[in-house]
Amino acid sequence: MRLFEQIAPLADRIRPQELEDLIGQQIGEQIASFENLQSLILWGPPGSGKTSFAKILARKSGLKFQETSAVMHATAKFKSIFDELSGDTSRKIIVLLDEIHHLNKSQQDIFLPHLENGSLILIGTTTENPSFELRPALLSRCKVVTFSRLQLEDLEKILRRAEDFMQKKLPLTAEARQHLCLMSDGDGRYLLNRAEELLSATIHEKLSIEGLQKVAPPRAIIYDKSQEQHYNLISAFHKALRGSDVDAALYWAHRMMIAGENPLYITRRLIRFASEDVGLADPNALTQAIAAHQAYTMLGSPEGELAISNAVIYMATAPKSNAGYVAHKQSKRCAEFYGSLSPPKRILNAPTQLMTELGYGEGYTYDHDAKHAFAGENFFPDELSRKTFYRPAERGFEREIKKRVDWWNSKRKKN
Repeated sequence: MRLFEQIAPLADRIRPQELEDLIGQQIGEQIASFENLQSLILWGPPGSGKTSFAKILARKSGLKFQETSAVMHATAKFKSIFDELSGDTSRKIIVLLDEIHHLNKSQQDIFLPHLENGSLILIGTTTENPSFELRPALLSRCKVVTFSRLQLEDLEKILRRAEDFMQKKLPLTAEARQHLCLMSDGDGRYLLNRAEELLSATIHEKLSIEGLQKVAPPRAIIYDKSQEQHYNLISAFHKALRGSDVDAALYWAHRMMIAGENPLYITRRLIRFASEDVGLADPNALTQAIAAHQAYTMLGSPEGELAISNAVIYMATAPKSNAGYVAHKQSKRCAEFYGSLSPPKRILNAPTQLMTELGYGEGYTYDHDAKHAFAGENFFPDELSRKTFYRPAERGFEREIKKRVDWWNSKRKKN
């Protein structure tokens, strides 16, 4: 045991042993009691204390427990654990399962009978949204406990704990110490790994921020291009654009690109935004979005990213109107609901004698022959009362469109 303590990473050697020692989380009250522990899914960012919390619970329960990982072990490992129960439901075992989101559907299913009969208490940890990654049948049998990202003050406490344990101060200036916490991006494990390197190294003077950056690699940004982070960031980006917050929109765009998002995905979102949220309040917005997409396609990174930033600025500062988007949805629903109503015969062409005899085109007024080039005809089916789908806003170019629509409506035939 002494050998393990010497070679184990610092993060393991100073792992919290009591709930009150867990930094940055207030979750003890979510557990009713250690004696009646239920299956849990611990969800939160890396290095937030999920594994430490799970080990404290397992140890405090007094039950036998096994630690395993969904990444390291296959189905056979899980079955061997269940074989120990031997059908004796009076026995209970706790399984601490790290990275539970890596289990496939069939692997998740093998846990269900043992959860159902009460012989198994599962404590799974995950960095991914359980509602995306876990089957409803498994999720319904577990309580989800959410862990928060560690804040700067939490990370500073962890550094002080490491220094007390090592009986040595970090060789950092105050600014570099804070920068190390910022670099950790809320990840306590990353912070302790970097602290261990610094505390174990022979450094004769305090490192500045520049010196720290030379010896400590930055932490990779948390981002999954197909899961929750992807959807969260694109949602924040779109809403910042819609809310005309140009600075926040630029921030979220670069958060995604720095994390590895395909910039062309962002330009496609800009094209969508130009149509949905700017609309005809600024008809040039769509042109700008398409131009940014084409520019990045030709230039790539980093040169093409400036075109994306310019398009983001244009969209965020453009007047907004979703009148076209609303009209699109309402007119589509109307067309689907009323089915195959025929157009009025008066607006149909009559290329044959029979069609002329049947009244095709009869009574139609050619608009260019009318005063102001507007005859005020009704073009809806005769069986359908007139509908209003498009209501232009009093913003941007749509203010001019509204004047035209209002004038046409005032002159339109009432029949």
